[in-house]
Amino acid sequence: MLLSFALLAIGVTSASAAASAPASASSSCYSWGRSLSQGATGSDVAQLQIRVAGWSGYNNVIAIDGVFGPATKAAVERFQAAYGLGVDGIAGPQTYGEIYALQKSDCTPLHFSYGELNQCNSTWSGGAVSAATAQSNAFRIMWKLEALRHALGDHPITVTSGFRSYGCNSADGGVSDSRHLYGDAADLVPSANSLCTLAREARYHGFSQIFGPGFPNHDTHVHVDYAPSHDWSAPTCGI
Repeated sequence: MLLSFALLAIGVTSASAAASAPASASSSCYSWGRSLSQGATGSDVAQLQIRVAGWSGYNNVIAIDGVFGPATKAAVERFQAAYGLGVDGIAGPQTYGEIYALQKSDCTPLHFSYGELNQCNSTWSGGAVSAATAQSNAFRIMWKLEALRHALGDHPITVTSGFRSYGCNSADGGVSDSRHLYGDAADLVPSANSLCTLAREARYHGFSQIFGPGFPNHDTHVHVDYAPSHDWSAPTCGI
């Protein structure tokens, strides 16, 4: 029951969870019924915030609180600029159209999937939070990864590790309080950019923790998450 509730909260139904076609306004994924601008509130604002959270700007993390404030407006503007739309900070038909083109019918972004973010088990259980929360957290980080990927020229980024149960985390040699246990972390390897380029760019896309080359055990990948605390360390990259 908890998992079903969480999936509905992010716009996913069990019937559409395995689908992969890009979504449209009439798809089974979430769609908006009104334009949104600064001052608006509601669950539709929260849905928008999830999808633009990766455009938060340098060292910023957008709260998914259903309140369209200045930070959300700035993120919408960056999203609009990144995709060649008119920049006005208002989420209307053009902005929604770009979001619909980017999301699959299970609401995940075009270039990432639940399978990539959970290579541990199919139930999302056994971590530090409920299965529903872990999957919801993974959904949110996927949209940040989509923004990061686009900012890096739309070159593929491989997720080598996402959600982990305690058992998977131990087997992977993860630290006891790893954010992977919460589902809001991902280890990344870029296809075209360097690890340092990826780590530096990640600072602009809503990640509160970034660990990369020069940080112990992170010379072969970049770790990103959105933990409550702030910690960036990739000494080889000047971070």
